[in-house]
Amino acid sequence: MASAERRWCLCELLRFFYSLLLPGLFVFGTLCVCLLIVLWSLRLLLQRKKKSASSSKTGKNQTVIAFFHPYCDAGGGGERVLWCALRALQKKYPEALYVVYTGDANVSGQQILEGAFRRFNIRLTRPVKFVFLRKRYLVEDSLYPHFTLLGQSLGSIFLGWEALMQCVPDVYIDSMGYAFTLPLFKYLGGCRVGSYVHYPTISTDMLSVVKNQNVGFNNAAFITRNPFLSKVKLIYYYLFAFMYGLVGSCSDIVMVNSSWTLNHILSLWKVGNCTNIVYPPCDVQTFLDLPLHEEKATSEHLLVSIGQFRPEKNHPLQIRAFAKLLNKKESEPLPPLKLVLIGGCRNQDDELRVNQLRRLAEDLGVQEDVEFKINIPFDELKNYLSEATIGLHTMWNEHFGIGIVECMAAGMIVLAHNSGGPKLDIVVPHHGERTGFLAESEEAYAETMAHILSMSAEQRLQIRNSARASVSRFSDQEFAETFLSSVERLFQKCHTCTN
Repeated sequence: MASAERRWCLCELLRFFYSLLLPGLFVFGTLCVCLLIVLWSLRLLLQRKKKSASSSKTGKNQTVIAFFHPYCDAGGGGERVLWCALRALQKKYPEALYVVYTGDANVSGQQILEGAFRRFNIRLTRPVKFVFLRKRYLVEDSLYPHFTLLGQSLGSIFLGWEALMQCVPDVYIDSMGYAFTLPLFKYLGGCRVGSYVHYPTISTDMLSVVKNQNVGFNNAAFITRNPFLSKVKLIYYYLFAFMYGLVGSCSDIVMVNSSWTLNHILSLWKVGNCTNIVYPPCDVQTFLDLPLHEEKATSEHLLVSIGQFRPEKNHPLQIRAFAKLLNKKESEPLPPLKLVLIGGCRNQDDELRVNQLRRLAEDLGVQEDVEFKINIPFDELKNYLSEATIGLHTMWNEHFGIGIVECMAAGMIVLAHNSGGPKLDIVVPHHGERTGFLAESEEAYAETMAHILSMSAEQRLQIRNSARASVSRFSDQEFAETFLSSVERLFQKCHTCTN
């Protein structure tokens, strides 16, 4: 009897769900149709905005070329790529209208351009329209203490929508790594879209860190100690990597800044037919013009680091390795030493990190021998690079490393992290000659610095000359040529762009 009742209940339950199937399909289909209508209406609205934006004062249609770079006033290597790309495009397509989407609402467009000249010695030949975005806080990592990658990526969609509603370009280039904005501009804005990828939002290296339960700045210790949490995070990373690959594949052209980035983007985006390496522009000639000073045995040796004060740059490793080096100095005859950390601060979080680094130097007792130079002018940067002996770099899997190239061009001996772009593209032999050194641990950095300082001036000069000879492939001129060649596909239909 009980068995018959259970069968009856099961049959009734199946009938109930079956009765909901057709209404459910109808509701789902209706919602899909409504969504398509809304999206198509938005696309038509944006197309009308595009036509009005591209009309010049003379009545002719201008091609609108837009760069999405919310931190264009930050002063880092990514910003140098932006200004050099704009300069190259303006020379080739002078009739086009140029737009930069930025979240630097606390400064004017003129101040941003003056900052580009002051920091990078770059002055644009044509006007630029700045579209100031008010919702940049949506891509701040501090807003998402958990699921940071997903939060920032979803936030970039809203920020991209704000940008799109203010100006609809013909050509859209994401020059800062916000790949989730690409389908928005391509399918709703009707733009031809390109990407310049400095660093993949997620990489197979990040997946391996979580899979192997290794501690890192993006993998907290409490997660590595818990197998269940590590599994959950790994699933989250795989799902995010899948979504990242989907949005990245929307690009009409993709440019990456190094061999390391190329390998990851090919693996994730799978658009090898339109992906090229475009090494970032380094102002090598300016630094190559600096004379190589003769070293004096009694003079103080400067150890200089160049890089924004972001967590992945791993400035604490530099200070700890420097402290170990000073301890070695007590037992080994080394000249006077000073560590100078040069970099840009984008926001309060970066300023907080600098204060933490100052406290670390105090805790290690080396505060008198460590200096911080924040957002300094270009001329002051050149002075430090011309006088320094060693250029330090400590970021694991740095995508490229413009600061490393600048140090080599200025005549410094580079000690970089044994990974990423520095290992694959920059600190490599030139005609069989050494161009610098690589290390990983605090002890290895300290020992290598001591080895460099113990070398004769003639031995160091040979490395400095080889390093200088190797950096011409990273010049502004090389960047302009490869960049313009790569983006040419975006302008094939731009009849108003003239050479």
